[in-house]
Amino acid sequence: MPAANPYLVYNGNAEEAFVFYQSVLGGELRIMRFGDMESGADLPAEMKNGIAHIALPLGDTLLMASDAPPGQQVNTANPAFAVSLDVESPAEAERVFNEFAAGGQVAMPLGKTEWAEAFAMVTDKFSVPWMINYTPAQ
Repeated sequence: MPAANPYLVYNGNAEEAFVFYQSVLGGELRIMRFGDMESGADLPAEMKNGIAHIALPLGDTLLMASDAPPGQQVNTANPAFAVSLDVESPAEAERVFNEFAAGGQVAMPLGKTEWAEAFAMVTDKFSVPWMINYTPAQ
Protein backbone atom coordinates (compact mmCIF):
# COMPACT_ATOMS: atom_id res chain seq x y z
CA MET A 1 0.00 0.00 0.00
CA PRO A 2 1.34 3.48 -0.80
CA ALA A 3 2.22 5.86 2.01
CA ALA A 4 1.42 9.58 2.13
CA ASN A 5 3.61 12.06 3.97
CA PRO A 6 3.11 15.82 4.36
CA TYR A 7 5.59 17.95 2.39
CA LEU A 8 5.63 21.63 3.33
CA VAL A 9 7.28 24.51 1.47
CA TYR A 10 8.53 27.62 3.27
CA ASN A 11 9.62 31.11 2.28
CA GLY A 12 13.20 30.69 3.51
CA ASN A 13 12.52 29.55 7.10
CA ALA A 14 12.13 25.77 6.73
CA GLU A 15 15.06 25.05 9.04
CA GLU A 16 13.77 27.39 11.75
CA ALA A 17 10.32 25.78 11.54
CA PHE A 18 11.68 22.22 11.71
CA VAL A 19 14.01 22.97 14.63
CA PHE A 20 10.87 24.22 16.40
CA TYR A 21 8.88 21.09 15.44
CA GLN A 22 11.76 18.91 16.64
CA SER A 23 11.73 20.74 20.00
CA VAL A 24 7.98 20.07 20.35
CA LEU A 25 7.70 16.58 18.82
CA GLY A 26 11.17 15.04 19.26
CA GLY A 27 12.95 13.04 16.59
CA GLU A 28 16.12 13.59 14.59
CA LEU A 29 16.28 16.01 11.67
CA ARG A 30 17.66 14.98 8.28
CA ILE A 31 18.85 18.01 6.33
CA MET A 32 20.12 18.64 2.78
CA ARG A 33 21.02 22.19 1.77
CA PHE A 34 20.84 23.58 -1.75
CA GLY A 35 24.62 24.13 -1.60
CA ASP A 36 25.14 20.39 -0.93
CA MET A 37 23.56 19.43 -4.24
CA GLU A 38 25.54 18.99 -7.48
CA SER A 39 23.79 22.04 -8.95
CA GLY A 40 24.44 24.03 -5.75
CA ALA A 41 27.65 25.55 -7.07
CA ASP A 42 25.62 27.59 -9.57
CA LEU A 43 23.35 29.14 -6.92
CA PRO A 44 23.70 32.63 -5.44
CA ALA A 45 25.62 32.58 -2.13
CA GLU A 46 22.54 33.57 -0.09
CA MET A 47 20.65 30.51 -1.40
CA LYS A 48 23.33 27.87 -0.78
CA ASN A 49 22.45 27.54 2.93
CA GLY A 50 18.74 27.19 2.12
CA ILE A 51 16.94 23.90 2.74
CA ALA A 52 16.60 21.71 -0.34
CA HIS A 53 15.03 18.92 1.76
CA ILE A 54 14.44 18.41 5.47
CA ALA A 55 12.69 15.50 7.17
CA LEU A 56 11.52 14.76 10.70
CA PRO A 57 10.43 11.15 11.35
CA LEU A 58 7.19 10.97 13.37
CA GLY A 59 6.32 7.32 13.96
CA ASP A 60 5.71 5.72 10.54
CA THR A 61 5.38 9.15 8.90
CA LEU A 62 7.92 11.67 7.69
CA LEU A 63 7.14 15.36 8.02
CA MET A 64 9.15 16.84 5.14
CA ALA A 65 9.80 20.28 3.70
CA SER A 66 12.03 22.61 1.73
CA ASP A 67 12.49 26.31 1.17
CA ALA A 68 10.80 27.66 -1.96
CA PRO A 69 13.13 27.74 -4.96
CA PRO A 70 14.64 31.10 -5.94
CA GLY A 71 12.07 33.44 -7.47
CA GLN A 72 9.07 31.64 -5.94
CA GLN A 73 6.98 32.55 -2.89
CA VAL A 74 4.52 30.45 -0.90
CA ASN A 75 1.11 32.01 -0.28
CA THR A 76 0.63 31.44 3.46
CA ALA A 77 -2.59 33.49 3.73
CA ASN A 78 -5.01 30.68 2.87
CA PRO A 79 -3.43 27.19 2.86
CA ALA A 80 -5.58 24.40 1.46
CA PHE A 81 -4.24 21.76 3.87
CA ALA A 82 -3.67 20.94 7.54
CA VAL A 83 -1.25 18.52 9.15
CA SER A 84 -3.21 16.11 11.33
CA LEU A 85 -1.20 14.97 14.34
CA ASP A 86 -2.31 12.04 16.54
CA VAL A 87 -0.83 12.12 20.03
CA GLU A 88 -0.69 9.50 22.81
CA SER A 89 -2.45 11.26 25.70
CA PRO A 90 -4.64 14.24 26.63
CA ALA A 91 -1.62 15.79 28.38
CA GLU A 92 0.45 15.46 25.18
CA ALA A 93 -2.40 17.04 23.18
CA GLU A 94 -2.44 19.99 25.58
CA ARG A 95 1.35 20.40 25.53
CA VAL A 96 1.60 20.32 21.73
CA PHE A 97 -1.42 22.62 21.34
CA ASN A 98 0.06 25.19 23.74
CA GLU A 99 3.46 25.13 22.00
CA PHE A 100 1.92 25.55 18.52
CA ALA A 101 -0.52 28.23 19.74
CA ALA A 102 2.35 30.37 21.13
CA GLY A 103 2.83 32.97 18.42
CA GLY A 104 0.21 31.26 16.27
CA GLN A 105 -3.54 31.50 15.81
CA VAL A 106 -6.12 29.19 17.39
CA ALA A 107 -8.98 28.22 15.08
CA MET A 108 -10.56 25.75 17.54
CA PRO A 109 -9.45 25.44 21.17
CA LEU A 110 -8.52 22.07 22.60
CA GLY A 111 -11.60 20.20 23.75
CA LYS A 112 -13.72 17.09 23.51
CA THR A 113 -15.55 16.37 20.25
CA GLU A 114 -17.80 13.60 18.94
CA TRP A 115 -14.76 11.81 17.47
CA ALA A 116 -11.96 12.62 19.93
CA GLU A 117 -11.34 13.01 23.63
CA ALA A 118 -9.12 15.98 22.76
CA PHE A 119 -9.06 17.87 19.46
CA ALA A 120 -7.82 21.32 18.41
CA MET A 121 -7.05 23.31 15.29
CA VAL A 122 -4.21 25.83 15.38
CA THR A 123 -2.01 27.59 12.84
CA ASP A 124 1.55 27.85 14.14
CA LYS A 125 3.86 30.86 13.91
CA PHE A 126 5.16 29.52 10.57
CA SER A 127 1.64 29.65 8.99
CA VAL A 128 1.22 25.85 9.05
CA PRO A 129 -2.26 24.68 10.12
CA TRP A 130 -2.37 21.70 12.50
CA MET A 131 -5.17 19.45 13.73
CA ILE A 132 -4.19 17.84 17.04
CA ASN A 133 -6.05 14.64 17.95
CA TYR A 134 -6.16 12.33 20.93
CA THR A 135 -8.50 9.35 20.67
CA PRO A 136 -8.02 6.60 23.23
CA ALA A 137 -7.63 3.03 21.97
CA GLN A 138 -10.91 1.10 22.07
